[in-house]
Amino acid sequence: MLRGIRGATTVTANNREEIFTRVAELLEIIERENGLNTEEIGAVIFSSTPDLNAAFPAAGARQVGWTYVPLFGTQEIECPEAPPLCIRVLILWNTDLGQQDIKHVYLHDAVVLRQDIKL
Repeated sequence: MLRGIRGATTVTANNREEIFTRVAELLEIIERENGLNTEEIGAVIFSSTPDLNAAFPAAGARQVGWTYVPLFGTQEIECPEAPPLCIRVLILWNTDLGQQDIKHVYLHDAVVLRQDIKL
């Protein structure tokens, strides 16, 4: 069965190193919270707000060993209500878990996107 894991994080500046650090943090927590094995991932879609262009978030995933996982990046639309400097992820995961058992992860200023989710 294919399930989606959602997550998001923010950075404090349009900075390559911070983008990579925050992506690594987000993916590591998603892995830990869900017992995720990268061999079970079908694909990952990253999006970032238009104010982030110093690095591709997917490159941060490569740095933490997501070598063979198909990764794709795109840009969010400009929306006045959206949190700035935000990176989002959708992981398409082959798992037998039910949707209610998936743990979505929202960090830093991205917690406003899903205030109903607590780690």
